[in-house]
Amino acid sequence: MESKRQQKFAGVIQQDLAAIFQREGMNYLPNTLVTITKVRVTPDLAIARIFLSFFGNNNLQLALQTIKSHASEIRYKLGARIKDQVRIIPQLEFFVDDTSEYVERMDKIFEKLSKEERQPDTE
Repeated sequence: MESKRQQKFAGVIQQDLAAIFQREGMNYLPNTLVTITKVRVTPDLAIARIFLSFFGNNNLQLALQTIKSHASEIRYKLGARIKDQVRIIPQLEFFVDDTSEYVERMDKIFEKLSKEERQPDTE
């Protein structure tokens, strides 16, 4: 369970990274909208795990690799924005957030189950 401090710090990182991706996201991934869905921070605030969602890009692994290759540049830009609020700028780890895909898959399964005829109980 995250402490209030971790949650607050994660919120700051999420907000500032969102602004960075909104302004400069096209430089990393043209024609792709990058959304930060979740940020988790370690208790010592040294590592931030950022979960990303990509819209307009079918190759998620390539998009993630592209973002990871620019991680030091993104960290530098983040540091310029939050340097007065923190002692250290956290290392950034990027992951694909597949929650929306999971929800779509579950919806299809439930839809398929509801369309099947119900078998009457034999007991």
